[in-house]
Amino acid sequence: MRIWFDILTPKQIMFFKPAIDILKKQNNEILCTSRNYREANELSKIRKLDLLIVGNHGGADLYNKLCESTNRIMELLKIIHNFSPDLVISFSSPEASRVSFGLGVTHLGFNDSPHAEAVARLSVPLLTKLFSPSMIPLSSWTKYGISSKNVIRYNGLDPVAWLHRHNNTNNANSSQNNNNYVDIFEKLKIDQSKKSILVRLEESKASYISNHKLIVKPLHLVDSIVKYFNKKYNILILCRYSDQIAEISKRFENKAIVLTDVVDGLDLLKNIDIFIGAGGTMTAESALLGIPTISIAPVHFYVDDYLQKTGLIKRAFTVSSIVSIVNWFLDNEDNCRLLKKKANKILTEMEDPIDKLISYIISNA
Repeated sequence: MRIWFDILTPKQIMFFKPAIDILKKQNNEILCTSRNYREANELSKIRKLDLLIVGNHGGADLYNKLCESTNRIMELLKIIHNFSPDLVISFSSPEASRVSFGLGVTHLGFNDSPHAEAVARLSVPLLTKLFSPSMIPLSSWTKYGISSKNVIRYNGLDPVAWLHRHNNTNNANSSQNNNNYVDIFEKLKIDQSKKSILVRLEESKASYISNHKLIVKPLHLVDSIVKYFNKKYNILILCRYSDQIAEISKRFENKAIVLTDVVDGLDLLKNIDIFIGAGGTMTAESALLGIPTISIAPVHFYVDDYLQKTGLIKRAFTVSSIVSIVNWFLDNEDNCRLLKKKANKILTEMEDPIDKLISYIISNA
């Protein structure tokens, strides 16, 4: 079988790499495409995933988004027509959706972000099947035009796809992995005698943020974290774009460590004490690892709702609340240990979305 993966973000590299490895071992011919996008391009090298780069990320401007997406569709059309896949798999890529639909190829798409309306409207109605976490209501998908019978749900969150496998590897070779974590902090020249707080900024150029009213301004809360905690703790800030790095570096000069190189987020998470996330993926990843996690997401995420109900994350919308929560985590080591134990139990019981995908492909081959 010939299978085309369109992989657009760091999360999608982590998510689809296990499936690609499995399908290659089953003697399928695999083509993986991506686009020029800093974090994804660099992480693919770290994770040793070969990607054919086609087109560019459109940035925050709507005109540029449309231009780059249109150009990418045309470029992909020629490549995919020649490759002639039997199956397309993506994380609801609008370009993969249009090309696969136009060429009449089965398209299996994953999505855990109904809040990303533009992407959903351009992809979900064209998918053959949509795979989604069960905690997201079916109505969140059917409103975009897909039938409920074409939505395949799994009892888990997307980071399970790589955390299950990482935990198995970690248990088999824990000393080597621990050395990797130390190496990251040594490379970044981070004082390992101090506790560390990692902040992940929002996807500022995504249409669901740049074109909508936000429930919180993440940077305002990050200001307070740096102000109240930088003298006693390491404050690490993980940006998404080069211009974001430049802005944040200037804003927090000599007060926070702004990561300028792309790093393996999982390795980084394993060595920090508190995670504060304005996005979705690393927040869920951190929570499932049992790391004290605070969400400052500027829009509503169903996954955050679930994690909050299970007690794996706390949410902050004001300066006073985030400072209070950080202090609570720092002062309650017993509760942090209980949190890790709870997270491990929840993670172990979750269904693996990659197993779900492989099972579906085998049964429908």
